[in-house]
Amino acid sequence: MKGLELIKKAMAMQPVDRIPWVPFVGCHAGQLLGLTAEQFLQSKEHLVNGVNKTIELYNPDGIPVAFDLQIEAEALGCKIAWADDNPPAVVSHPLNEGVDLEDIVIPSKDEARIPIVLEATRQLRAQHPDLALYGLITGPFTLALHLLGTDIFLQMMMDPEATHKLMRVTTDIAIAMADYYMEAGVDVVALVDPMTSQIDPMSFETFVSPYVTEINNSIRAAGKLCSFFVCGNAKQNIEAMCQTKPDNISIDENIPLDFVRDMAMKYNVSFGGNMKLTVVLLMGDEDASRRDALECMDIGGKKGFILAPGCDLAMATPKENLIAVAELVHDEVLQGELRASDVVTKEVELLDLTDHWQEKQVVVDVVTLNSKACAACQYMLQAAEVASAPYGSKVICREYNILTPEGVQMMASLGVKNLPTIVIDGTIEFISQIPPINKIQEKIEAQLTAKGV
Repeated sequence: MKGLELIKKAMAMQPVDRIPWVPFVGCHAGQLLGLTAEQFLQSKEHLVNGVNKTIELYNPDGIPVAFDLQIEAEALGCKIAWADDNPPAVVSHPLNEGVDLEDIVIPSKDEARIPIVLEATRQLRAQHPDLALYGLITGPFTLALHLLGTDIFLQMMMDPEATHKLMRVTTDIAIAMADYYMEAGVDVVALVDPMTSQIDPMSFETFVSPYVTEINNSIRAAGKLCSFFVCGNAKQNIEAMCQTKPDNISIDENIPLDFVRDMAMKYNVSFGGNMKLTVVLLMGDEDASRRDALECMDIGGKKGFILAPGCDLAMATPKENLIAVAELVHDEVLQGELRASDVVTKEVELLDLTDHWQEKQVVVDVVTLNSKACAACQYMLQAAEVASAPYGSKVICREYNILTPEGVQMMASLGVKNLPTIVIDGTIEFISQIPPINKIQEKIEAQLTAKGV
């Protein structure tokens, strides 16, 4: 069965003979071409060549054209900082710099990098008519945060009407971007809204649900499929996500796949995920990658499930690990042999943190996926840094990202289970949801007082 047909059946909640496979390839495709992320994401030719290379190597049923949640923000006037090994990061917020909301207008097809991605989509559509092409748009809440910054969390409490006005603008932009992608030929519009993992269910239902439902309805009215991507520990919002009526939800390893499966089935929504991005695909070997994929496949089953990494692949992910997953997906004999073999789990060696703690200083550890590539991690780290700054040398604030072995060890040693998380003097204080600055400072001051500093 062709990839597009398989994806359509899975999203229609029809049983399939083989679980479909969609590697979320972003700037990793640039690495396959020997390019930096900056070079790759600014060239139509590189996007086309990179996606073609991933199709050749990973034999997918569906593939994103580009995985970059800064495309709309850049077109709207946000400044972005480029990196060699990550998508760019938003480093300025127009609504905090004198720009009025009324001045934020829907970008045209010809602004910033939008035409590059649209033309790449057209070319890939012509070249791969039987493959499910995914067009990724920045979700309205994440785009709102790009425009306003972390002030949005205070605004939601103090001026909800202003937040609704901002969400109205970002929703209109998302609908326009979805239209652009659909006109260019994508089969699935993936609404990627990672910052929704940072809010509680009531805030989600108030400020996100009505707008995402409108976007999903717009995509479906155009005859296309809609997928709702989230990363981080968004477990509390999975049911609300399903209630926005997407064809599919996609999650990362922060959320148990069986929980998502059961909730999605309740609402007749397909679901995707949640292979481990770092400890397996990035740092593991081919055998670990196959085993992780098989575990996901066995939990997900052959109705409504799409195998995928938890988010976009780290740029340095070894291609051999993904080739191994692709081979497993297409080989039921190999799947059977692997199920029959013994599973060996390698434990992470815990660190001795005796010298990590300081008698006269408070230590703030922020454990992230990678603040340079993950929006939720970026804003969590910024909140911790801003909260720590007034205390000078009395507070040490450090990031540990789990794209490194040291980060993985620190995550395990601190007992952190979800990302991003703020740990203060060894106590896990804030998990996945970005706290107000004053709440972080309350915890810091309590520790300073306890230490007599």
